Amino acid sequence: MSAPRRPTDPPPSSRPRPSRGDPQGLERYYVLTGGRSGPGGSASSLDVATLIVSRTAPVPGMQHEHEEILRRCRDPLSAAELGAHLGLPFNILAVLLADLLEAGRVEARDPIPAHHAGRGPDLALLEEVLSGLQRL
Repeated sequence: MSAPRRPTDPPPSSRPRPSRGDPQGLERYYVLTGGRSGPGGSASSLDVATLIVSRTAPVPGMQHEHEEILRRCRDPLSAAELGAHLGLPFNILAVLLADLLEAGRVEARDPIPAHHAGRGPDLALLEEVLSGLQRL
């Protein structure tokens, strides 16, 4: 039950909405993560470039943010893109992703850096792209 409104308080509809820097925004993050400040276990190696792919569909009763992650990641999506779509900071998103990883509902794929992919970039292809761009 909410406290009675004092005559000097503005009506709720005219109050400014909380921003990410507001304590109310921080309270929202606290509730979303159950008070956890970072992912644990294998999810601690998540990176903003990590690709996330759904392995299952959302089920009734799931936390809204978990449902959104599963819906948006039907096709691989980087953690950075996912955070931007959901409007969540990376550390909060990482906690939510850790929950889904532990439940086996998403898969995390590390991007393959060029120096680990074998021989590196194809110089002939890069030269052709550069030549094509120069002709434009």
